[in-house]
Amino acid sequence: MNVIVLTLDTLRSQNMSLFGYERLTTPHLDRLAQKGVVFNECFSPWIPTDAAHTSLFTGKDIFTHQIIAQHGKAKLDEGIPMLAEMLKGRGYFTGAADFLELWFPRGFDLYEKYVWDPDPETPMRKAEAVNQKGLYLLDQAVKQDKPFFLWLHYWDPHSPYLPPDPYKRMYYLGNEKDPDNHSMDEMWQLEAWKGYYEAWLNGVTDLKYPCALYDSAINYLDDALVQIWTRLDELGLTEETLLVILSDHGEDLDEHGLWFDHRGLYDTNLRVPLIFHCPGKVPAGRRVNGTVTLLDVAPTILDMLGLGDVIEEEALQGRTLLPYFDSSLPSFPEPLYLAESTWLRRKGVRTAEWKLIVEWGGTPEHFKRPDVELYDLKTDPQELHNLAGQKPQIVRELRGELEGWIERRKKTTGNPDPHDNQGVALLWVKLPKGEFQPVVGGAQEEEEDKLARRLRNLGY
Repeated sequence: MNVIVLTLDTLRSQNMSLFGYERLTTPHLDRLAQKGVVFNECFSPWIPTDAAHTSLFTGKDIFTHQIIAQHGKAKLDEGIPMLAEMLKGRGYFTGAADFLELWFPRGFDLYEKYVWDPDPETPMRKAEAVNQKGLYLLDQAVKQDKPFFLWLHYWDPHSPYLPPDPYKRMYYLGNEKDPDNHSMDEMWQLEAWKGYYEAWLNGVTDLKYPCALYDSAINYLDDALVQIWTRLDELGLTEETLLVILSDHGEDLDEHGLWFDHRGLYDTNLRVPLIFHCPGKVPAGRRVNGTVTLLDVAPTILDMLGLGDVIEEEALQGRTLLPYFDSSLPSFPEPLYLAESTWLRRKGVRTAEWKLIVEWGGTPEHFKRPDVELYDLKTDPQELHNLAGQKPQIVRELRGELEGWIERRKKTTGNPDPHDNQGVALLWVKLPKGEFQPVVGGAQEEEEDKLARRLRNLGY
């Protein structure tokens, strides 16, 4: 059996028609999912992209692999294998369409980088750029006398949300620059990110417009994906190829005062799609309830390939989901521990009923987040009403759970808490030619001073 993993960066479940969203954003994924298995409660507990993808492809948690920040100081230990390395060593041809680089090329026979026009004032054909490389990889794979493992990393609907026509105004027909609309006033006061917002939202006043663009970018991606499985059909490989479709994290739109990025340990950022598809080998039309995470993906792939022994051999921490393709799992049988350390430096713990989010030192003040957040997920699933001041006993209990997990993982792995030495503050700035790029600095005081100086040199 062949395998293609498609990671759809920044795609949150709640904006997919596959999961009941009011707009028909994912009609093609909806139809594909009807012939496969969908996990309704998949979470990416360690965000953003670098941490999530490292957990996905190693099957190990942040205390084991130590990757917790975007563009952080840590590098993945050479002794921790990636899924591509595991499969290449067992006779698979491996190829990737991606541009993360870092340790992600490890194990790939072909690692194809792609580009699209980065000008934030023009539409971005991101998915088509990935498809160009993905189709090339498929052509190379079928020339091999061996099964293949491919990874295609898509960048829609990652911000900036700039899908091409006719998608751009699919869900918005108003005047996005109406001077009487003040729904984005608060966002424009976030000075540290103002340059980034100006690069692609300059003059926009209506908050509904970028939210609609996010949905449009999903729809554009959904259409583009058809080209990949159409090519599989043409090659006669559909019934011999396992498609695994997921996201590394979601996106916070207008819910928590963070605006159009994936910072914050809210379910908008943590809840992601997970689909398995292979006619004849994966049950059709299955919707599985119960909590799973990205840690479970690599073990499931290995188990489906008849390589279940590798799960124990490589000490993967996730579990195979193959036994649950025909049954449900319990929801949060044990707490789900959360972490981020890029724009915000925070940890959290989630149960079926509660979520606790706590500051872990070093979050820039301009984000104005409370040090402790507690949400009753039964009555407030959108996490809008912080009950930390009203429920101190629950805060203490959940914080004890979180701190106990940290100490257990430190003791078991012999590694430090990755928050202690790898946090960064990352801001986007607009450059003279209109492009934008990240400016990175460590969370420690010295590095924050360097970041401040760099921003001042850029006019902030």
